[in-house]
Amino acid sequence: MTAILPRLRTPGADARPGPGLRAAARRHGPVLALYGTLKLAGFCSFMYLLSSAGDYRTKDPRFGGGAHAWDVLATWDGWWYRQIALHGYDPKLVHVPGATGLITLEGNSAAFFPLYPALMRMTSAVTGLGPYGAGMLVSVLASFAAALGIYAVAERFGGRRAGLAAAGLWAVWPGSGVEWAVYSDSLYVALAVWACHAVMTRRWLTAGVLTFTAGLNRPTAAALVAALAVAALLALRRREDGALRPLLALALAPLGLLGYLLWVGDRMGDLGGYFELQSGAWAHKFDYGRQTLDVLTSVPVGHFGGYLFSYPFADVIGVAVVLLAAALLPLLIRLRPPAVLVVHTVLTLALVLGSQQIFANVSRYLLPCFPLFLPLAVAMRRLSLPVQCTLLGIAALASGSYAGYALFELGVP
Repeated sequence: MTAILPRLRTPGADARPGPGLRAAARRHGPVLALYGTLKLAGFCSFMYLLSSAGDYRTKDPRFGGGAHAWDVLATWDGWWYRQIALHGYDPKLVHVPGATGLITLEGNSAAFFPLYPALMRMTSAVTGLGPYGAGMLVSVLASFAAALGIYAVAERFGGRRAGLAAAGLWAVWPGSGVEWAVYSDSLYVALAVWACHAVMTRRWLTAGVLTFTAGLNRPTAAALVAALAVAALLALRRREDGALRPLLALALAPLGLLGYLLWVGDRMGDLGGYFELQSGAWAHKFDYGRQTLDVLTSVPVGHFGGYLFSYPFADVIGVAVVLLAAALLPLLIRLRPPAVLVVHTVLTLALVLGSQQIFANVSRYLLPCFPLFLPLAVAMRRLSLPVQCTLLGIAALASGSYAGYALFELGVP
């Protein structure tokens, strides 16, 4: 009789998560928990240092100041992103009257790529949050997506423990202070790491779409476009995945970056207008590494006036990051990773270190070099989980200073 009666269901049984959801929670839950805990520790440490120093109260709300410590997280570049989210773009080249130095143009919103402020505006419309809250929400969610992507890439090299270590390193890395701020860095890294993972797993159309989208977020997406192109050409040469999907990815990948640059150039009446604006308004241009060399030969001997835009404490951290990257790169190559990771890392390093810019920013500009986490993560897998968490926890607390306070208060993010 029981065989022909419908099975009785207990109240709430339909609401139980299915096996797929439970498996995903078991697999990804520890990654999100580890990253979130480390990041929260560093964030609280950063907020404590800001509140204790109180420097933000004496600064312009646009340039590192505000009524509350957390207001600092939406200053500098964050101010521009909020203006774009509220008012849109007004691309133009306006010369500063009588200017003869480095700064010859007035800065405007066209220097900042459109994806992040567009998501801010969309999030604000859906949630009712203002531009500050919407920007923070986008950045925080993107930072967790990036952590999952870094875990997925590192797991392929060293297993689950290496993946956890890599996600933890993303939380404490120099420059990580902008991961939870009104900045586009977390969003870009999330797109870049999942694009690389898509190439590694031979999902070419996904990789092309993600690279196209990354090109709407930051100009250094040029390195990601080139990395995908090299990987696609190698796949065509080896005849691994046919011709259509790699070619479609290759054609799609650069359109976001090129489309925005051409749109800005058209609005300015100068196809190279974006680069002219960067050079004339922010003194940011490719100088083949001259500025970086000046810093690397000045800071170690205590000379902080022999180069542009000196911020001593932040510059010391920047020099340490550059030297660390130089040490980790051959260790990464020794792991024999896929070409997409090597090309993306090398070209990102070349674009950042080959440019004249505020050197204090180099620690966050190198955040997209997440493959450099791999050698450390693979080495850390030999440690027990408690020891690994202890080391990362100490680094998380310290990151409030070197990745937060030094970047936002002692340097210019």
